[in-house]
Amino acid sequence: MSKFLWKGLLVSPAVLAASLVVSSTALAEQPVEIATAAQTDKLQLAGAATEAAKSETAKPETAEPASLDSNLTVETIEKESANLYEGFPSDRFANDPIAPVTEQAKATENAVAADLSETKPAVAPANLSAEQPVAQQIPAVAPANLSETQPAAPLANLNAEKSAAQPEQISQSTDSSAQPQAQSNVLEQINQYSAEDSRSEDGAGQVTSVSQLSDVRPTDWAFQALQSLVERYGCIAGYPDGTFRGNRAMTRYEFAAGLNACLDKVTELIQGGSRNLATREDLASVQRLQEEFAAELATLRGRVDVLEARASELEANQFSTTTKLNGEVIFALTGIARGDDAEGREADQTTAFGSRVRINFDTSFSGEDLLRTRLQVLNLGSFSTNNTKTAEGELRFNAGPFAEASNTVGLDALLYQFPLGKNTTVILEANAGAADDFANTVNPYFDGDGGSGALSNFGTRNPIYYLTGGSGIALRHQFGEKLELSLGYLAGNAADPTRGNGLFNGSYGGLAQLTFKQNDKMALGLTYVNSYNFVTGTGSNASNFPVRLGSFGLDSDSTLPVTSNSYGAQASWQLNRRFAIGGWAGYTNQRILSNLATPTGSVQRGDQKIWNWAVTLAFPDLLKEGNVAGILVGMEPRVTSSTNRTLPEDKDTSLHVEGFYQFKLSDNISITPGLIWLTAPDHNKNNSDLVIGVVRTTFTF
Repeated sequence: MSKFLWKGLLVSPAVLAASLVVSSTALAEQPVEIATAAQTDKLQLAGAATEAAKSETAKPETAEPASLDSNLTVETIEKESANLYEGFPSDRFANDPIAPVTEQAKATENAVAADLSETKPAVAPANLSAEQPVAQQIPAVAPANLSETQPAAPLANLNAEKSAAQPEQISQSTDSSAQPQAQSNVLEQINQYSAEDSRSEDGAGQVTSVSQLSDVRPTDWAFQALQSLVERYGCIAGYPDGTFRGNRAMTRYEFAAGLNACLDKVTELIQGGSRNLATREDLASVQRLQEEFAAELATLRGRVDVLEARASELEANQFSTTTKLNGEVIFALTGIARGDDAEGREADQTTAFGSRVRINFDTSFSGEDLLRTRLQVLNLGSFSTNNTKTAEGELRFNAGPFAEASNTVGLDALLYQFPLGKNTTVILEANAGAADDFANTVNPYFDGDGGSGALSNFGTRNPIYYLTGGSGIALRHQFGEKLELSLGYLAGNAADPTRGNGLFNGSYGGLAQLTFKQNDKMALGLTYVNSYNFVTGTGSNASNFPVRLGSFGLDSDSTLPVTSNSYGAQASWQLNRRFAIGGWAGYTNQRILSNLATPTGSVQRGDQKIWNWAVTLAFPDLLKEGNVAGILVGMEPRVTSSTNRTLPEDKDTSLHVEGFYQFKLSDNISITPGLIWLTAPDHNKNNSDLVIGVVRTTFTF
């Protein structure tokens, strides 16, 4: 009796179900022989389990005899299986379509419990050690109506490098203290599969060799049974390409995930009253599959329950249903090592330590729009005001050119962007808008807006982008994948209703740019900016002449009205994973619109021609993944010529040389030491070179 049941357990859950139907008295009185050939023809085992059974039969010293103590034939067993389904009430399938055993089987449980508790050799998973019981490695998932001493069904062929498992002694009792360890081992294996799947775009090529991870092959009965259910009921959406991939082997956990979807679908059909859609044969296949993959189903469903519980906890304690909070904090140690200021005097070499803090509230109402509210506070003073007396070499994360710092919290940025059709995005800038909000500055690895990348204003992006800012409207439109158009109009004093200010009567900047992206590694931007009463805040005092009259001995608190037309070209090319080259060139025609007379001199209207250029070299992942080294050599805005003698020109050329190394301590902390070297500060060779040192630490959250 016990031999028959043990062989039935190894052969198929269907044989076990049929055995439970027959009474114990009939089984004891009628010995039976099941031919190995008939057994192979009628009952196909899954994958490695079939090979293991054949291997055991071929070894007389370890295999059980093929003749069992019963005279039932395979045909008799099949008839009993059919009678088992015939005996179900008509409403049984509607309520419990995949019940593992019948009430009649439950009645015979006590009669066979003793035989089930006997220790028999079984096929063990290939990747389990012989010293540790399976019950301690894999959670036993057995039907509720079986005795607790029933052997746990092992997971077959978890390690596909071995074609068949060796006979293994399996503990007949499950220690409750071993369950957490078993759960952990199985979840670790699931996480391993998941991690390898994430390295593939579509999940099909996640491993070098499918045989290393796949347990269920297309030739297995289980695979074919599930494929039949999928085709009949459409219970699996499939891979991203919409296919089930019936020619690809899969892991037992992948298979169990698909089986679980089919179980839910069949249950839904039955409970919905569509009894004709679920045939008796399909229900039998579902029952057999459920028994075969009971352990995997239980594990996956347990993980889903845990994830749902965690999701509910996060929803209950989240900051907002529509808003995400993120921020950036910069600690900066700065100082001038040597050199002269723009007036020819030795620059103050005081070392300063300051910070910049930004808090962003990113809100989305539809999932495709964005409302950004940024609060900012900074206390690091500018070099141009206190040390260098020129905008050259100004840092990106301090108070800004010719400005004073304070610890006052202010509204730094307020914008709302939303899609208009499939390829267009509209951006409304309510406060402190900038060109990089809607245009690609084509300067990867350098344009981090002060928090990462370049340290200086000039190194961050082409200076012509600074000729617009404030409040206004912009849009981005995609012409396919390779061409983008950016348009924007921003006013500097849009909120001021006084004369000479407002959205259209005060300072403004209008920008248009075409960006060509051949691929993710190569980009080219062509930019035009028309502005009124804006200066770049970089380069020499002459290039910022309308707001720097005092530096030329003109005693006046007024600024000259000025308009400009600027043209720029920016390019970037990442040659390989660890090296990228880029740069830009910019030209500005700046026109002084009125004459100005002061007690110390006069200014006549006229034009200034201003040029700037730069070459950038970036070394991503230098020494460690996530690190970036950058070198920039260029010329900050320089007035090359003017139309009259009252408008200043730069007679010499100053080079801006900048180098930094951004070292990533963690995903949220990076340290960036760097140097800025200015030859002939303020484009004046009479001034000795300036060297500015910076150590920037950036925290993101």
